[in-house]
Amino acid sequence: MKKISLPIALTMGDPSGIGPEIVVRSVYNLEIENYLVFGDPLVFQEIIDLIGLPIKINVIKTLSEAKFKKYTLNLIATSNFKTKPKFGVISKECGVASYDAIVASIRLAKEKKISGIVTAPINKEALNKANIKFPGHTEILSSFSEASSVSMMLMNDSIKTVLVTLHCSMSEALKMITIENELKAIKHAYLGAKMCGVSKPVVAVAALNPHAGEMGLFGDEEKKIIEPAIQLAKEKGIDARGPFPGDTIYMNAKKGKYDIVVSQYHDQGLIPIKYEGIEDGVNITVGLDYIRTSPDHGTAFDIAGKNKASPKSFTKAIKTALSLTL
Repeated sequence: MKKISLPIALTMGDPSGIGPEIVVRSVYNLEIENYLVFGDPLVFQEIIDLIGLPIKINVIKTLSEAKFKKYTLNLIATSNFKTKPKFGVISKECGVASYDAIVASIRLAKEKKISGIVTAPINKEALNKANIKFPGHTEILSSFSEASSVSMMLMNDSIKTVLVTLHCSMSEALKMITIENELKAIKHAYLGAKMCGVSKPVVAVAALNPHAGEMGLFGDEEKKIIEPAIQLAKEKGIDARGPFPGDTIYMNAKKGKYDIVVSQYHDQGLIPIKYEGIEDGVNITVGLDYIRTSPDHGTAFDIAGKNKASPKSFTKAIKTALSLTL
């Protein structure tokens, strides 16, 4: 991990899920001091008591009140529950609380007061109950960004990938396969690989159709959309290659033939990442003017509050955030 002076921000996620637990376990295991947590005091005190760790909460309103020392959790209270939310229960209140924590952390990131954000998992249904019309973190972050666009990047120790389309139906995804969106994803894949320290990234683009369309027998999106986008990327100095069939491209990336893969739709990219192990994956938002990472798993309501949640992916997300460069 690189040496940083500004604190890293950690958001609690949905308070009914495992987010608060993996936040507490991660900061304890890493023994880091230079961090801020955005969330609810009652929720975090309950988790600390449940786990039985020697961590003290320092509730603050401004950075000047923070005490950056071992086993002190500096908490910016973005919600104030009077009674503890029930573990594993989807609710409007928890949707609002998880969203407010994210928005507060974004404000500090835009003010250049934190080095980056690591977000714990949120629940889409809870957001919907709260009338917050975002399907995920990436869309929330994008809405608060001055950048023209952002992309979701997933990575583990073997593969890096950027998605052309995100949380939508397959029919909607097909409508979003355009030259403009392909080129955006290729550019962000190049940028994402550079953020990870790759000096001259080789960007491989996955095909949409089986066998890369088989010369038009199985579809013509490769010829009409993906290939022209790759050519435009090459003209901008990006070493973009493909389109390659989805059934072999990730295997070749794992072997080191490519530095990063552009995936056409959500599951095409996430299956090879999660196959390696959910706890080994990290999600990165590319295109922001600050660093944001998250674990590659959900709220795990079934084990929330049972002292069973593994912090491995969240811990890795923190380490990744501290190692990335813009």
